[in-house]
Amino acid sequence: MKKTIVFIHGMFQNPVSWEKWIAYFNDKGYECIAPAWPLHEGNPIDLRNNPPAGLGDLELQTIVDEMERVIIALPEKPIVIGHSVGGLIVQLLTQKGIVEMGVPIDSVAPNAMLAFDWGFMKNSALIANPFKGNEPFMMDLESFHGSFCNTMTMEETDEAYNRTATHDSRNVLRDCMGEAGQIDLELPHSPLLFIGGEEDEIIPYDLNEKNANAYTDEVSITGFKAFPNRSHWICGQAGWEEVASYINEWLTEHEEHQYKTTSTTL
Repeated sequence: MKKTIVFIHGMFQNPVSWEKWIAYFNDKGYECIAPAWPLHEGNPIDLRNNPPAGLGDLELQTIVDEMERVIIALPEKPIVIGHSVGGLIVQLLTQKGIVEMGVPIDSVAPNAMLAFDWGFMKNSALIANPFKGNEPFMMDLESFHGSFCNTMTMEETDEAYNRTATHDSRNVLRDCMGEAGQIDLELPHSPLLFIGGEEDEIIPYDLNEKNANAYTDEVSITGFKAFPNRSHWICGQAGWEEVASYINEWLTEHEEHQYKTTSTTL
């Protein structure tokens, strides 16, 4: 029996964005769950039309606490796959020792790690703008195309936006750059595989590589894979199956390695 995979969405998304991945990994024999962040449950269309009260006050730590609650209720440590801020949450949960293996995809980096890339700086400044206070960031179609779906047609973007996009709290990204987003990168950790899209306008793929290389424990496993012609919408755009297949093969390889290591120890 294969393990449970917990999928963690990022900003401007909710569990709807993982539907194809859940079907894919269920077919591979995994049990899959995709918990919603607080204030992100429901149909994205409804969430856009009627943003939940208090959305602008949502903080990163509140989300991490909820994801931790879900994970520790499971019978064993799960595999955790997260996108964008969800990727940073994967790293934060791995540091807590409650993750069997983790896959951060297009991940926000910990420790206020930056990329001096125009797309990264522009999008980060727009979302985290301190002059907007706790006013939620209202994601519109044009912004979604420019930041998430920049390698896709407007028609493809329109479908993705209408099906999955939500509005979100600016405070979540602000917190990623503060104390709540801090990780001790020298500690031993469960295996981590970082995935980056080479055309990502929000999180440049070389920031993902920089993030992976910042883990310094020589015994722990840290991998990195970049996919060409992929945007921040890497988990939903055409060709997502190639990314999922690579992750599946990596998980299988390291599950077998860990099983052999455990068996030898017993």
